[in-house]
Amino acid sequence: MPSDGGGLLGPLFAGSRADDELTDRALLQAMLDAERALAAASSQAGVVPEAAAAAIAAACHAARFDPGDLGRRAEAAGNPVVPLVRDLTGAVERQVGPEAARWVHHGATSQDIMDTAASLVAFRALGPVLDDLDGAAGECARLAEQHRATVLAARTLGQQALPTTFGLKAAGWLAALDEAADGLDRVRRRRLAAQLGGAAGTLASLGPEGVAVAGGYARELGLCEPVLPWHTNRVRVAELAAALGVAAGALAKLALDVTLLAQTELGEVTEAADGDRGGSSTLPHKRNPVGAVLVTAATRRVPGLVATLLAAMAQEQERAAGAWHAEWQPQAELLRLVGGAARRTRELLGGLVVHPDRMRAGLEATGGLLLAERVAGELAGPLGRVQAGELVRRLGREASAGGRPLRAVLLADPAVREHLDEAAVDRLLDPEGYLGSAGRFIDRALAAHRARSSRSAG
Repeated sequence: MPSDGGGLLGPLFAGSRADDELTDRALLQAMLDAERALAAASSQAGVVPEAAAAAIAAACHAARFDPGDLGRRAEAAGNPVVPLVRDLTGAVERQVGPEAARWVHHGATSQDIMDTAASLVAFRALGPVLDDLDGAAGECARLAEQHRATVLAARTLGQQALPTTFGLKAAGWLAALDEAADGLDRVRRRRLAAQLGGAAGTLASLGPEGVAVAGGYARELGLCEPVLPWHTNRVRVAELAAALGVAAGALAKLALDVTLLAQTELGEVTEAADGDRGGSSTLPHKRNPVGAVLVTAATRRVPGLVATLLAAMAQEQERAAGAWHAEWQPQAELLRLVGGAARRTRELLGGLVVHPDRMRAGLEATGGLLLAERVAGELAGPLGRVQAGELVRRLGREASAGGRPLRAVLLADPAVREHLDEAAVDRLLDPEGYLGSAGRFIDRALAAHRARSSRSAG
C-alpha cells in the first residue's frame, strides 16, 4: 500500500484529504481497530473477559508500532497481520499479563483483519473523495446556471454539429458526477463490510457465539454485516473498484472537454492563471490546461487497476493463494488517484474562465453551415424531407467550396427563395433560435442535483 502521495511525482496525482487515510500508519490503525472491535464484540458475547478486551483496546494504537518493521517481518507469513498480532500480544502481556494477552486475535484469521482494515480504509478515504466530487458537482451547477444562455457549437466526432449552450455542457458534467457519486456512496454505505470467518469461514473456534460476535464486530466498526464471510467472494471488492472506475471516467470526460475547449484555435475556456501555473519550460507564451492534464493522467491509470481487482476475483476454495494479496495496493492506489482527480477537478472548475466571445466566434466559423439542419427542416414542408435535404446539402457544399456564407448561397438559390425570404433565412440561421430543449434539460439536471444535495444533507 502506498505510504503517501509525497515524493517527486506523488503530489501530481494525489494531494486530496483522502491521502491521510491511505498512509501505512492509517492502514495499521485500521488493522488495530479491527482487533479492538473483535475483542469488544467477543466480550459482549461472553467469549472474552471484559478486562482482557479493555486491555487489548488500550494497546491498539498505531503509535506503539513500527509499520516499516512490520512490513519487513510480514514477508515470512505473506501478510502484516501475523507480526502485528505477535507484537500486540506482547504489548498486552507487558501491560496486563499473559491471561489477557491470550485473547488477542481470538477466533480470527489474518484475512479477517486485513479485509476488515481494507474496508475501513476505503470507508474513511471515500468521505473526502465524495466531498470533493460533491464540490466539483456544485461548481458544475454554478456554471450551468450562469451559462444557460451562452451559446457555442456542439461538436460530434470532432466536428461542429449544432448550436448548444455551455450551460448544457456543464449540466452534462454535473449529471455524470452526481451519478458517479451516487454509486460510490452506495458502496460506502451498503457494501463495505466487516470480515470475520476464522480459519475456513466457519468461526468454529468461537463455538455457538460465532454469528453473535460477527454481528457485534461489524457494529463496533460501523461497517456492514455480511450474510456470511466473504474470504473468496470478492464481489464487494469488485464493486468498490468499479464505482471508483466510473467516477474516474466521469472526471476524465470533463477534463478532456476542458482540454479541447482550451486549445489555442478555440480558446473557449481557460484555467485560472495562478503565478506560473500552466507555463512551459521553453515556450513563454503558453498557458497550458495543467489541471485538466493532471486529472487525465491520473484517471488514465485507473482502468488497469480496476482490471487487476476484477482479475483477482477468481480465488481458490476457502482461501486464495495470491489473488487476495494482489488486491491490497491496487485498491489503495485507486482511492488515491480518484481522490486526487476529484480534488483537482473541484479546483479546476472553481477557477475556470469561460469566454462567450470566443464561443460566439466559433459559431460563425462555418459561415452558417451549423444551421443547415434547421434550414432543411424548414424546407421539408413544401419540398419533402429527401428533396429538401439534398438541396441544402448541395448548397452547403457550394458554400464551402466557394468560401461563401451559407446565407448568401441560400438567398441566391431560386428554389429556396420560392419558399423563404431574407427575414426567414436570417431567422433560421440564428443559433440562439435552435437550442431545442437545452434550457429544460439544464433545469432538470439542476433539480436532480438539488434533490440529491438535500438527501445527502438529511
